[in-house]
Amino acid sequence: MTDNKLRDLRQPAAPTITFPCDYPIKVVGDAAEDFTASVCQVVLRHDAGFDASSIEVVESRNARFLSVRLTLRATGEAQLKALFADLKATGRVHMVV
Repeated sequence: MTDNKLRDLRQPAAPTITFPCDYPIKVVGDAAEDFTASVCQVVLRHDAGFDASSIEVVESRNARFLSVRLTLRATGEAQLKALFADLKATGRVHMVV
């Protein structure tokens, strides 16, 4: 007999992440010369082994924003929450995806 439990589609299922893992993120903020360096400083506080040479920086069409794409070594949900909070606390980050 099969399990006929229905999932409530109003609440999306949380993605399952197995830690530790390589975790890609995109950080969007106002375009400035030091924005990428600022993002790197925050990421290094949460992942001491972070390799900044893997960063990809993309300028928006009108050059008002920068998108910094990077991959860090995630060790757990608490680390990611703290990283996202620290990035937002800089006051320079508009979005972390």
